[in-house]
Amino acid sequence: MSLDRFKLDGRFALVTGSSQGIGNAIARGLAEAGATVVLNGRDRAKLDKALGALRDAGLKVHARAFDVSQPAEVTAAVDSIEQEIGPIDILVNNAGINRRMPTEDFPDEMWREVIATNLDSAFFVAKAVGRHMIRRKRGSIINICSVMSELGRPTIVPYAASKGGVKMLTKGLAADWGKHGIRVNGIGPGYFKTPLNEPLIKDQAFSAWVASRTPLGRWGELDELVGAAVFLASDASSFVTGHILYVDGGMTATV
Repeated sequence: MSLDRFKLDGRFALVTGSSQGIGNAIARGLAEAGATVVLNGRDRAKLDKALGALRDAGLKVHARAFDVSQPAEVTAAVDSIEQEIGPIDILVNNAGINRRMPTEDFPDEMWREVIATNLDSAFFVAKAVGRHMIRRKRGSIINICSVMSELGRPTIVPYAASKGGVKMLTKGLAADWGKHGIRVNGIGPGYFKTPLNEPLIKDQAFSAWVASRTPLGRWGELDELVGAAVFLASDASSFVTGHILYVDGGMTATV
């Protein structure tokens, strides 16, 4: 059946920044589709809580705490997962942060923090995992981009720069590693209801702006990202690479 191509039974996935929010929703979705999933985060307590919740749901999950912005930690963790859990068939680079401030006041060290967490980490983890995928001649990498990979907005210039970089990292890796049977794609979420966005959701003026700017007229729900992730991770997208799939309610399609 054609739906069998969406199944992930027998595959192993690593999802960075998956103790909450978008990463956690995608991790759950991949596990529900049949994959064994490794959660990642820096906060061990939050990671253990997320691990327990998914295991209580009967899903096959593990957890590894490491800082994705530190290449030595990344290499050691990826090698450990490969040896102790299984071969990473699917990588979701989701870890990210945002800092809001007028550009003229933005501290240099905060710029470096945003770039390191959002862009450097995607490169480091993709490189560490990619070395194993190249040897096996297969793999799917999904980088979490943003509508800010295409659009600008005041006070989040470093975030937009980092997500623009993630978009082009995705395209570059697709070009570089296609010959090894590795597909590299991105998901560009619009405005979603996440714990990190809670202050914005509660801001009536901002929520009204989101609704007016989004053709579907509302914030996205986290479950609405799962289908895109399963599609890009699975054989259903076997001839798709270098593509950014915007899941944004139409925001990037309008002016």
